[in-house]
Formats: sequence, structure tokens, C-alpha cells
Amino acid sequence: MGLLRLMALAALASQPGVAGGAEAAGNASGAGLIEFSVGKFRYFKLNRPFPEEAVLRNISSNSTFLIFQIHSQYLNTTVSFSKTLLPSTSGTGTDKGLVFILRPEQSMCSWYLETLEAEPVQNLAIPLSYSERDPIPGGCNLEFDLDVDPNIYLEYDFFETTIKFAPANLGYARGADSPPCDTKTGQDSRWRLQYDIYQYFLPENDLTEEGLLKHLQRMAEVPQVMASAMKVVTLTANDKTSVSFSSLRGQGVIYNVIVWDPVLNTSAAYVPAHTYACSFDATEGNCSSLGRVSTKVFFTLFALLGLFICFFGHRFWKTVRLVLTAIAGSLGGIFLVAAWWRFGILTLCMLCVGLVLGFLVSSVSFFTPLGNLTIFSNDAVFWVTFSCIVVLIPVIFIGCQRILNILTCGFIGSYSVVLAIDSYMYTSLSYIALNVLKRALSPHFRRAFTNVPFQTNDFIILAVWGMLAVSGITLQIRRERGRPCFPPHPYKLWKRERERRVTNILDPSYHIPPLRERLYGRLTQIRELFQKEQPAGERTPLLL
Repeated sequence: MGLLRLMALAALASQPGVAGGAEAAGNASGAGLIEFSVGKFRYFKLNRPFPEEAVLRNISSNSTFLIFQIHSQYLNTTVSFSKTLLPSTSGTGTDKGLVFILRPEQSMCSWYLETLEAEPVQNLAIPLSYSERDPIPGGCNLEFDLDVDPNIYLEYDFFETTIKFAPANLGYARGADSPPCDTKTGQDSRWRLQYDIYQYFLPENDLTEEGLLKHLQRMAEVPQVMASAMKVVTLTANDKTSVSFSSLRGQGVIYNVIVWDPVLNTSAAYVPAHTYACSFDATEGNCSSLGRVSTKVFFTLFALLGLFICFFGHRFWKTVRLVLTAIAGSLGGIFLVAAWWRFGILTLCMLCVGLVLGFLVSSVSFFTPLGNLTIFSNDAVFWVTFSCIVVLIPVIFIGCQRILNILTCGFIGSYSVVLAIDSYMYTSLSYIALNVLKRALSPHFRRAFTNVPFQTNDFIILAVWGMLAVSGITLQIRRERGRPCFPPHPYKLWKRERERRVTNILDPSYHIPPLRERLYGRLTQIRELFQKEQPAGERTPLLL
């Protein structure tokens, strides 16, 4: 059987049409083998009825193990050591790989590829070789099915995306025994290894298959990963091999892990994994249609209200009070409105207004890399710091209440436009407020890194936000120049009007009857409508 395979490979190699060059396109049709070359990407399609055998030949004698990885956008493919699919010898998913531990004198290896999807699946694959000095990704796997598992396992929900991977082992020569995983904990064991977690963002609003497979090529090999992606955190062998990130629904993200041997200064890459934090197969709310019509209508109306507040919020003080009532809740809002209506107390109103602006300022502060500091993974530290920033804003502006109100109207009103834009197209600026809500609602979100992409769309929307805020603040300051800081409260106006009517007999309203007499007269008129009408004149009997 081995002789027949070698003869087939020789015949295949003699054909001029077979190529293993970088990004070579092909369509697997079940006739023949799929040939790969070390370190070169290849595009090809898999069809359900036709499992394919893949071959890699001319393996260097300096290589001690290989990692083969295959990627697709959202349709699953299976890679296996044998035609018979077993959990311990195969993997199925969108980003899967196998480790081949090479035997002495071995220069060729083969494996099998297939898909169970109804439609053809476009794939990108590459085999990578490593030497005996390089650490072996997943070499000390005790959690997953494969004996040596280089894969990154990814899970997501609305709040967070979590990646998990198996610990690596030290490299070793061909034919030698693998180093033990847990018998030693010194510098001559796998416990000296370190793991660098990298995150790479796809272009915003790009859900194309072509774009994903193109960018995955930057996340497969160690030099490209280090040059293209952002290192989020470094784990030691004592840390748990699991990292959480904030889920970015509709935004493509690629994750990879680089295991590094600090003694030999060598490294190796795991198989990268990607996610959009949404489903392409869902009938409703899939990746292509994230926003519901009702959501878009709500945020559009909210943006129109925000623009009104941004440019005219201080002038129309009652409108701002209604918004505060909705935000603060019914009871608190009613108390707030009643206090201002009856007594004209502005301090409580301005305290709420300042807290709203403080919430935005504090959210922006933790939207920066400051929010990813390890100290803020503690809920007590995070919420105390967040609350201090929120309270600090009204304290600073308590002596300039008109300026505080105008600033709040400008920044909050213009930010509502940003939220409305996010309902139509992705923008990272919406996560300024969303990350805080996630932190409040999910007890596990404290462990998540909140990195987001900041690309061309975000810079444009940030400029629009700043322009609207500055324009609204400038317009309101110019309009209110020379006017009272705030209008008088309604009770004072009503009392002043009542006194004017009492003392001014020339005012027509002075002659208006009291309320009790007006109500009694109205009831009398209503009662007369139901009484039978009496005929006019006098009736007397006829005299004979």
C-alpha cells in the first residue's frame, strides 16, 4: 500500500498543473490528491460527497513536527488523521488544525479533509513546520479530545467571548520521548513557557469571506502575528489557559496564541480562531441584519430628541426635566419636578444633570486602555473609581450651573446621534456606554478585556460627535448671553399672576368669577339640558 501511494505521488508530481504555491486556488472534486507545500497557503473548495486526501512531501529533516490548519468563514470542515473519523484523531469546525509528530527519516505525511455541509465550502489551509527547539502547542493537552491539540476553542454570548487552549510542551528531537508534562515544575520543564494572547480586528462592516481568509494569512505564523496583531496579555504556565474579551456583535475578530520558550528564545503559533459574535445561519438577527426595524426607529427618534437637546436643551428647560424624569425613574423624577415647580430648587436638578454628564465622562475614561488594567477586574475597585468620576463632575461645576446644563445638553444630545448611527452600521463608539451596562448586568464581564477596533469609520463618527457637541454648546452659550441663568419656577409665576389679577381691576381676568362659582354655573347648564322644556304663555279653561 505504501508503494502504491509513493507511485501515485510520483505521477502527481510529474504533472505540470499541480502547484503548492502561495494562495494557489483549487477545487477539490474527488479525483486525486490535494498537495500542499510547507509555509504556503492554498485555497480550495470541499464538497460533501467527496472526502479528500491531502499530502505534504519533501519535509525537511530539520523539522520535528508539523501543524496543519484549515479555515472557513462559517461552514464547518473536518480534518482527520485517517478516513475513519474518531474524536481523538479528528477535529471539526471553522478553524481547525492537527499536529504531526514526525518519525525519523519521515519526509511525507498525509491526512483527510471533508465537509458535511450541503453547499461547497471555500477553505484556506497551510502546513507549518517547526524544529526540535520550538515548543509544541497543545503538547500537554488534558482537557480536549486530541492527544496533541493546537486549536483555540472559542465561545461567545452577548456579553463576552472566551477563548480556551491546551498548555504547550517543550520540543524534542525525532524519535525521542516527549518531556513529561507534570512531573517537574522547574526551568527544565514546560512550566517555563509563556503564552502571548493576540487580537486582530477585521475591517469594520466587512463580512465577506474573501476578506476573512485574506486577513487570516496574517495570523498563522509567528512573525506575521507579532507584526500585525495587538498583544493583549501574557500568561505564565501557572495561569489558567482561558481569556475573555468583550463580544463585538457583527465585528470580525481573529485570536491567536504564541507560546514562547524564554530559555531557548523560540516560539510557535497555535491555530488562529475567528468570530463575529453572531450567526450567519440564523433566520432573524443574523450577522447580515443585526438591527431590527423597531430598534432603528427608536434610536432614530432618540437621535432627533438628542439633537434638539444638543442645540436647545437649556432654553427649553421643561424638556430636559422630562428626559431626566424618564432616566431617574418615576418616583425620583416626580420628586425632582415637584421640588423645582414649588420651591425653585435648582441644586437637585443640576445634581442629576451633572451625574448624567459624569456618567458619560467616566464611561469614556474606562473606554480607553485604562479600563483594561488588572486592578479594575475587581468589582469594588471598578465601581468606586467609576462613581468617584461620576460625582466629581457636578462637584466641579456646582458653581456654574448654567454651564453645566449646557455642557450636558451638548455632549449627551450629540452622543445620541452616535447611538443612532450604530443601529445602521457598526461603530465602536457605541461601546462607551454599552461596556458599562455589560459590567453592571453580567457578573463575569469583569474578567473581559474591552478592546475595540478604532478605524476610519470611528474617526469620522468621532469628528461628527465633536462637531455637534461644540456647535450645540456654542449656540446655546451665545443665545443665553444676557438672559437669566434659568427661567423662574412655575409656582412663582402662578403666584405673581394671581397677585397681579387681584390688584389690577382693569385686567379683564380680574372680573372672572372664582373657580367654585364657575364650576357651579357649568353644572347648572348641564342640568338644564336634561330638563323638559315648558311652553311659553298662560293656559286657562274655555268659558261657555
